[in-house]
Amino acid sequence: MKQFLIRRWFLLALVVVLLGGILLHGWLLPLIRFPVIRQSIVPLVMFLMALPLQANAMWDALRKPGPPLLASGINYGLTPMMAWAATSAAMIGLGLSRDTGYGMLVAATTPCTLASAAVWTRRAGGNDTVSIVVTILTNSVCFLIMPLWLLVMIGEMPAFDPLAMTVKLGTLVVLPMVVAQLLRLYQPVGQWATKQKTALGVAAQCGVLSMVFFGAIQTGNKLAGNHVQTVWIELAVMAVIMLGVHTGVLFFGLNASRWLGLRREDGIAVGFAGSQKTLMVGLEVSAQLGVTMLPMVTYHVGQLLIDTVIADRLRRKAAATGDGEYRAN
Repeated sequence: MKQFLIRRWFLLALVVVLLGGILLHGWLLPLIRFPVIRQSIVPLVMFLMALPLQANAMWDALRKPGPPLLASGINYGLTPMMAWAATSAAMIGLGLSRDTGYGMLVAATTPCTLASAAVWTRRAGGNDTVSIVVTILTNSVCFLIMPLWLLVMIGEMPAFDPLAMTVKLGTLVVLPMVVAQLLRLYQPVGQWATKQKTALGVAAQCGVLSMVFFGAIQTGNKLAGNHVQTVWIELAVMAVIMLGVHTGVLFFGLNASRWLGLRREDGIAVGFAGSQKTLMVGLEVSAQLGVTMLPMVTYHVGQLLIDTVIADRLRRKAAATGDGEYRAN
C-alpha cells in the first residue's frame, strides 16, 4: 500500500484537487480573483522543473539530430493537426462547445512535458537523452509556436492576443528555464540540483496541483449553469478525442521510427516525447484564454496511464526477444 501511494500520489492528489475545486467552486471563487497568485506559481514551477535538467546531454544527442527533430516535429506538427481535425468535426457534427473545443486545441499545442517523457522512455528501455532534448527544444520555442498555432486554429477571440501571449509565455516559461540552466553552470548548484532531483520534482508537482485547483474552480463555475446530461456527453466526447489523439500519435512515432530505421532506443524516445504534453503550460494558456482546463488535465492523466501500459509492454517484449527489436503494434 505504501509503495502504491508513493508511486501514484500525484494522480490521486490530482483527482482530489480537480473534484474538490469543481464541486466546491461556489465557496472557493474568491481564490481566483487574484491572477497574480497563479502567475507567480508558473515561473516558480518551470524553474523547479528545469533546474535538475542536465542540458549538456542535449549537445550529445544533437550530434545525431534525427530522433529529436522527428519527435519535436510530431509533437508540434502532427499532434495539433490531428486534434484540430477531430475537434472541428466534433464542434460541427456533435455540437461540441467552443469552450471545450478551444481547451482541446490548447492541450494539443503545448510542448513536451518536463517530467514524465524521460521517465517513461527510460522505463520502456529507450534513450531518455533524446526525450530530454525534445523537452528542452519544444519548451524553449513554445512562446512562438503555441501562439502561431492558436492564431491559425482559433483566429480572433476577445481573450486571445498572440503577441501578448508570446511575451507572457516567454516570461513565465522560457525565462525561468534559462535562469535555472544558468545557475547550473555554478558547479555546487548543479551538483545540489542533481542530487535533489526528486525533491525538486515533488515541489514542482505541488505547484502544478495548485494550478489545477485554480482551474478546477473556474471550470466548476462554468459548468454550474449547464444541463448535467449535456455536460457528461461533452466530457465523454472530449475524453475520447484527447486520449485517441495521444495514443495515435504515440504509435505513429514508434512506427515511423521503425520505418526510418532508427535504433530501438531512439524510436521509443520519439514515440513518448513526441506524444506527451506538459500540464503546466497548458493550464496557464487555458487560464489566459479563459477556456476550460479539463482537456489538458484529461490528456495529461491519460498519457500517464496509457504510457505506463505501453512502456511496460515494450520492456517485456525486449526482454523476451533478447535482441532489442520492438514492434509498436
